[in-house]
Amino acid sequence: MNVSEKLYYIMDERSSKLILVPILAVLFVMIGYQYICPAGSNSGVPSKFNFTERDLDRHVEFNIKGDDVIVFLHIQKTGGTTFGRHLVRNIRLEQPCDCKPGQKKCTCHRPGKEESWLFSRFSTGWSCGLHADWTELTNCVPVVMDKKEAQRNKRNFYYITMLRDPVSRYLSEWKHVQRGATWKTALHMCDGRSPTQDELPTCYSGDDWSGVTLKEFMNCQSNLANNRQVRMLADLSLVGCYNMSSMNESQRNHILLSSAMSNLKNMAFYGLTEFQRKTQYLFERTFSLRFISAFTQINSTRAANVDLSEAVRRRIEELNFLDVQLYEYAKDLFLQRFQYTRQREHQEVRLKRREERRWLREQRDQGRPWPSKHKGSGKGDGGIFEKETENDLPTTTEDYTSQVARW
Repeated sequence: MNVSEKLYYIMDERSSKLILVPILAVLFVMIGYQYICPAGSNSGVPSKFNFTERDLDRHVEFNIKGDDVIVFLHIQKTGGTTFGRHLVRNIRLEQPCDCKPGQKKCTCHRPGKEESWLFSRFSTGWSCGLHADWTELTNCVPVVMDKKEAQRNKRNFYYITMLRDPVSRYLSEWKHVQRGATWKTALHMCDGRSPTQDELPTCYSGDDWSGVTLKEFMNCQSNLANNRQVRMLADLSLVGCYNMSSMNESQRNHILLSSAMSNLKNMAFYGLTEFQRKTQYLFERTFSLRFISAFTQINSTRAANVDLSEAVRRRIEELNFLDVQLYEYAKDLFLQRFQYTRQREHQEVRLKRREERRWLREQRDQGRPWPSKHKGSGKGDGGIFEKETENDLPTTTEDYTSQVARW
């Protein structure tokens, strides 16, 4: 008799019959349950990073009526304009943001108060400078809000941002600059001052860089498009701001990447341009807010239409090697958070239904009439005793192409 044929023989005292239970089947179920789907796990998403449950659980008790403020860190060409408009126009609120036709900014006040709950381009404007980064915002936002709104209680700031695949983002920025964008009014404040011309040389002469070729764009060593996402998420004061002579390049890069990863992980929320549906889902579950219209995934972009050779793609990845590492980390954590949140939500729904079934059984056993809303339709038990299906569980809003909201 081989191992797979071995059986347990268990005597049933009532029926005196032998019940045959395959050993391997029992072991497989036990081991599979413990190791494949452990409690609080994030099964189904392979990971090279060791994230804790605390890293994955990002729900915050956001009190829009209290002292909480959402701060949106808008990185260029990451879909931030679309997401920023969602924040001011598309959230279901007791007191919606007041967006008047022809005005770029909306008034987003707390219910019954003249206080803002949102710090972003479309609510407070570029109050800390054009596309202010993490270093600028964390030093500037509290000061600016205190000047605008006298408040005795200390505010709670919840930072959020959007990230994008580094190659696509880089190409999108190139196309934007090629059309005349400069962002030259950005302050780049760090340790109380903006960088000098020697610390941050411009890549072009004249008013803008219109018509720049991709080769010219890549050849400028001081181009802030290179590793922009890491630079905008890191604490630049750790590396002497824009003073490249403060430490060697290898040490500087290591500190920047580590700082960006840490700051991103500790933000209340971040989304990924390539995952609009999951971005919406995680934001809604993080802040207990709901969007009115569903997000849509638009894959036909200017960056997507650029015909790249493999050599040019590799060159862009080399120029953005820190962003490539950050995005790999961000994508891994993002998908694990999504999986974790979905699993937890499914568990909560199932537990709630089990509790309802238990309560109904108690009512039935005690001879009490069932509430009419729980009565079946004449087919089986009906109502709450019908078999659970995946369709009964909360879903991420999928396939939004029919619900595109454009502004």
